[in-house]
Parts: sequence; C-alpha cells; structure tokens
Amino acid sequence: MRLALLALSAAIGGTALVPAATAGVPTAAPVSGPIVQMFQWPWESIARECTDFLGPRGFGAVQVSPPQEHVVLADQGHPWYQDYQPVSYQLESRRGSREQFAEMVRTCNAAGVEIYADAVVNHMTGSGSAGSGPGSGGSTYEKYDYPGIYSDPDFHGCRRDIADYEDKWEVRNCELVGLADLATESDHVRSRLTAYLDDLVGLGVSGFRVDGVKHMPPEDVGAIFGAVRDLPEGGRPYVFQEVIADGTTTGGEYTGNGDVTEFGYYGVVANAFRDGALAQLANLPERMELPSDQAVVFIDNHDTQRSSPILTYEDGEVYDLAVAFELAYPYGTPQLISGFAFDDPDAGPPAEADGTTRPASCDDPAWTCEHRRPIIAGMAGFHGAVQGTELVDWWDNGGGQIAFGRGDKGFVVVNREGGELSQTFQTSLPAGTYCDVMSGELVDGACTGGTVEVGEDGGFTTTVAPNSGVALHVGAKL
Repeated sequence: MRLALLALSAAIGGTALVPAATAGVPTAAPVSGPIVQMFQWPWESIARECTDFLGPRGFGAVQVSPPQEHVVLADQGHPWYQDYQPVSYQLESRRGSREQFAEMVRTCNAAGVEIYADAVVNHMTGSGSAGSGPGSGGSTYEKYDYPGIYSDPDFHGCRRDIADYEDKWEVRNCELVGLADLATESDHVRSRLTAYLDDLVGLGVSGFRVDGVKHMPPEDVGAIFGAVRDLPEGGRPYVFQEVIADGTTTGGEYTGNGDVTEFGYYGVVANAFRDGALAQLANLPERMELPSDQAVVFIDNHDTQRSSPILTYEDGEVYDLAVAFELAYPYGTPQLISGFAFDDPDAGPPAEADGTTRPASCDDPAWTCEHRRPIIAGMAGFHGAVQGTELVDWWDNGGGQIAFGRGDKGFVVVNREGGELSQTFQTSLPAGTYCDVMSGELVDGACTGGTVEVGEDGGFTTTVAPNSGVALHVGAKL
C-alpha cells in the first residue's frame, strides 16, 4: 500500500492533554542558499556531493531522508515509504550507519552546507509491515510494542484509519493509513522524541523537516521541538513543517512552531509554467495562504512526484524554468528535490540485493540529479546573490514571457512561449558585463555561457530562445 500517497490524496480531497512547552520558537530560514532534498541518497554520497558541488555552487542546506531505524519490506521490494515507518531511534538505515551519518554531517557542514533531517514523529510502523522481521538496525518490534521505547499506552486509542478528514479530532488521533499513532500529548512520548532530536543536533544537524504535521495538534509539535537543545554554535534548530492544508487544517495554525510548507505554491506556479501562463505570477504572494517569511515552497517533492505530479524531472526545460522562477522570485524559502528515476510510484531507490541503497552518482542515470542541471545549478547562486532585495522592474507580455529584477542585485527573463523573445529591458542593475547564469558560470573570471552588456541607464537588449531564459546577478559580473 502506498502509505504517504494515500495520505496526501486523502488530505487533498483533539485537544492536547498537556500544555505546550514555552521554549523559544526555532529561527526562520537561516541559510542564504536553497534547501535541496536529496531524496533517498545514502550518507557517503551526500558527503561527497556537498564537497564537490553543493557547497561550491551556493546551496544552503540538504534535507536528508529519515535517518532513524525503519521497517524492512523485502516482500514489497523495499519501497521508498518503508523509511517513514520508524522502528527505533537508533541511526541505522538503508542509507548507512550512525558513523557514516555523523561523518556526512561533519563533511557537509565543513563545505558550508547545513543538514536538515526529515523527522518522523507522528507515528511508528503500520499494519502493512506486520511480520516483516527486524528493522534496518536489527530491532524486533510489533505494532504498538517497541521494546525499550514505546508500549501500548503510548499510542492513541483510535485504532483505525482516518475516515473523515473534515473531523480535526479524527485527523489528529486516528491512524494515518494504518500507522501506529503516537500520543504526542504524553510526557513520555515527548521526552523520547526530544531525546532523538537532541541526538541529531549533537551530531551537527541544524534543523528538521517535520513529516505529517497536520496529524498532530500545534501545541504538541511546539512542545516537542521547543524542547530540543540549542545548536552547538548557538541559536535554535531551523524547523519547517509539512502541512497539507485543507478546509479543516490550515498552515497558519502551525506557524508559531516554525516555517510551514505552502502546498498552494506548487499548484499555482507549476501549472502556470506547464500552461505557459506566466503573467499571472506577478502578484503571487496575494494568492498564497502563508506570509513569505514562513513559507517553504517547491515545484515538486517526493510525495507530489508520485501522487499528483504537475511538473517533475521528466518535463525537461519547462521544469527547469519553473525551478529557476522559484529561485528568483521573492516568496518563501525554496526547497528543491534531487532523487531517483522511477516508473512505479512505490519503487525504492537503486539498491543492492539486501535492500541497502546503492551509492548515488550523477554519472548513473538511475539518479536524476536535478540540482546539477545547468539552469537550476546556476540559479542557486542567483538566489544567494539577491537575498534581502525586493521585486522590481516587472515586465510581461500578458502570456508566457516575463522579466523582473531583485533590487539592484539581479534580473531574470523567462520565455515560456514557442517563439523568440527580442526585447530591451530596463533594470536596476549597475552597468557592466554579466555572465548569464542560466547558460554558464564564471570560471577564473570568464563566463562559460552567454554574456549580457548592461548600459549606464540599466538597460540591455537580448534575444531569448523559446523555452529558455536569461539570469544576471552582481555576483557573476565580469
């Protein structure tokens, strides 16, 4: 059964017993570069990619797949979603050992890339994993019985699937597609979860993406993450919460605990790029539920790729341009994905015979490596260069051609139509010669792609090919 997919589809279609903790709310998006979800990448491969590519190209953080021990569903072909069924909180997964995880975190931090762990705190294993054997770290378990961690009283008494997503109590107390629902109002459960999260922070993890947040009351989430230790270097771990908002649950209910995923964004922006209707994006923030400084936005993620895809890695240059817009437009904290190719939406990552994940390499076509596509890689640097600037100098043709600036730091042109765009654009950029970071990069003072000359008045004239773009920023000025 496709656990996460069923939950997302159902969502698109109680009262806590213990008051929330009063510890400080985690800080908002502390990195200047984008977050990239390295979906199902093993730890040693992430470490290498941080050093070789992500750090040098200006990516700010990697979201890693859940690092805790999980079920092993060999009879189902080791599907990706087995990782979202915790067995214990020891750091032994199909992606590597505790030692490999810790070394990955140290290596990425040294490269200037923070690590955000995907934290599964709402539930443990599901009915579908019954009898599947020990977990990825060798732990024995049964649903509602995890020796030394949880026993039957640590789970909610509603031992059935959520049937009515319009009933908030049911959404938060019954089972998400058969997964044992933790009583997150319990002091014992909270202390176990906080100890796990503290362990990750002690290893150098800087933040958390929190899975399935709508299935927990906001005060429970606040109590658990508010009690997590400070970062070793000072400050609070960054927290962003997966909330698939609907008529019953809104993202705004959870903003007191940290940032929130704005699922409305991917629908609006991905559809606009798919349909070539970009002019409607001028006033994008007015169409979103969340304020920009508390929204995490994406074009696709591991769930939407499999359940409700609009644009994904398979859509080539149109997808790349949508991600470029995400990195250029001043709304939200951008989250990208880099995963693996699949035909079966249940399929797990490329694996050895025992189910452990094969090393990820961008030379292997089984790994999609969206983050290395030239347009996306170039726009990661653009995003960092324009931080803190406002939207200026918007232009559109009423259809699929747009251009806009970010203060006096950057300017981008996107042509999503079938004909060339030849135009003189007025910008707020300083005069000079700029490297177009959608087509190349600055290497030893020279641009490997096209260049654009901006005049003393801030204007430049260019021709943009169909389904392509131009992006200039002051960090890529010759």
